[in-house]
Amino acid sequence: MSVSRILKWISGGLEALLGIPILGGLIVIGFLWTPLVIMLILHIVTLILTKRDGGASIGSILGIITSCIAWIPFVGMIMHILTAVFLMIDAAKKDESQIEHIVS
Repeated sequence: MSVSRILKWISGGLEALLGIPILGGLIVIGFLWTPLVIMLILHIVTLILTKRDGGASIGSILGIITSCIAWIPFVGMIMHILTAVFLMIDAAKKDESQIEHIVS
C-alpha cells in the first residue's frame, strides 16, 4: 500500500470525525480553527503524493476546498462528510502500480 493511500485513509477518517454534528464543531472551535489548518496541510501533502503515484486526486482537492470553507456552520459539516466519503473511496481503490504488477 502506498503512502498516498495511507494518507487518504488517515485524512478521510479525520474528515469523518470533523463531520460529526456538534462534536466536529466543538473540536474545530475548541482548538480555534487549528484543525482546519492542519487538515489543509495534510490534504496538500496527500495531493502531492497522490499525483506522484498517479492516483485519483479528487478527494484531496475536495479536502483543500473543505479546509478553506469549513468555518461556515453546516456547510463545513456537509463538506467534511463529503470529503471523507470521497477520500475513503479513493483510498479503497487499488494503486496503479499494484494493478500493473498483477497484469504483468
